Amino acid sequence: MIATTGLLLSGCSAGAADTGEKQLTFMFRGGEDEKAAYTTAIKAFEKANDVKVKIISTTADDYSTKLKAAIAGKQIPDVFYIAQGDIQAYVNNGVVLDITEYVEDSDTLDLDNIWEYGVDSYRFDGSLVGEGAIYALPKDVGPFSFGYNKSMFEAAGIPLPDVDVPLTLEEFVDISKQLTKDLDGDGELDQWGTGLNVKWSLQSFAWSNGADFLNEDRTKVTVDTPEFAEALQWFADLSNVEGVTPSTAQAQTLDTYQRWMSGQIAFFPVGPWDVSTYAELDFDWDLIPYPAGKTGESATWVGSLGIAVGSTTEDPELSAKLVEYLSADVTAQQTLVDAGVQIPNLKDMADTWVADSTTKPANKQEFLDIVNDYGRALPANNTYNAEWYDELFTNIQPVLDGTQTAADYLKEAQPKMQAFLDDANAQAGIG
Repeated sequence: MIATTGLLLSGCSAGAADTGEKQLTFMFRGGEDEKAAYTTAIKAFEKANDVKVKIISTTADDYSTKLKAAIAGKQIPDVFYIAQGDIQAYVNNGVVLDITEYVEDSDTLDLDNIWEYGVDSYRFDGSLVGEGAIYALPKDVGPFSFGYNKSMFEAAGIPLPDVDVPLTLEEFVDISKQLTKDLDGDGELDQWGTGLNVKWSLQSFAWSNGADFLNEDRTKVTVDTPEFAEALQWFADLSNVEGVTPSTAQAQTLDTYQRWMSGQIAFFPVGPWDVSTYAELDFDWDLIPYPAGKTGESATWVGSLGIAVGSTTEDPELSAKLVEYLSADVTAQQTLVDAGVQIPNLKDMADTWVADSTTKPANKQEFLDIVNDYGRALPANNTYNAEWYDELFTNIQPVLDGTQTAADYLKEAQPKMQAFLDDANAQAGIG
């Protein structure tokens, strides 16, 4: 794989040398919609800068493996996607270039017009992510919002949820029970209130209940608290006590994402990356705030992908200019937004986008509220690696099956997680 990827990337610089034409490589992951949008956007960059950009695209599943193979083969792309959680390791290992001087001195880039969360996700001062030099600009910010099947509500005669005031957990469960039904009378449920994946949805309910995964300086795992246990137990009880989710067996037959897509689930998370796919749904849907725990406030996470410059690029200034273009050029952004794969990266584009009533979701403002007000980074995105975080989910199934209490499980998991975190911080040189 290393040899194959090396040939794939090294062919670019050779071609540039043979023809005398400036050439860059850009490596990213995404579906056909995103590839088509980038192909269109990059043509304008090539023309304006007299450069050829070789696009190397992979699937989301293959990207990390192929990028790491390219790095190991000393064939780092000039410009490439970087995950939030990789920033520390890639900086410490000299894979990415510090682009602070290029973006801060740019005549065409206004950093203040890009979401602060997006820019800060790729700052690193050698100790903490979010501070210091800039090593990438955001390709996007991805607010993980909460959606509902509007058609299902209307068919059941249930008032639509308020787009500004979050449901309480009690209200959420009550509505979910009303919408969990055996529609065809065969004795088997075929419609459910919800169906959430613990790895992507537990954060919202833990945070909203006043719990967190780490202390402020990211040196202690804090999942062994009553607030965290209460949130995880509530999550497990959605299935085992309230009966408002598909059973484990039913979820294996057809996963909850597919059941949402086929109109069988009332409440389900929605990211901006889903919007183009959801255009094909046979039902109407929209966004609402996340149900709120005892803090009374919604909580969720914001993802992001960054675009970085490889440390071995022969033209750092031009590479940084491509990063700037893909992150913040108005025309390029419009192409990506029109493809339905992300929200605008630029604040001054966002209001126009929100006001567009011809595209879904109707309540686009919820995406912006998450970025501006209540979204946070996923817990492992600001640590050296994710092993400590992944450990939480390794043996969580007995809790979800109702055979172990959340409190007992978290007491077992915390010291294991702490050991992984200590090791990660040691690798990062953090005491």
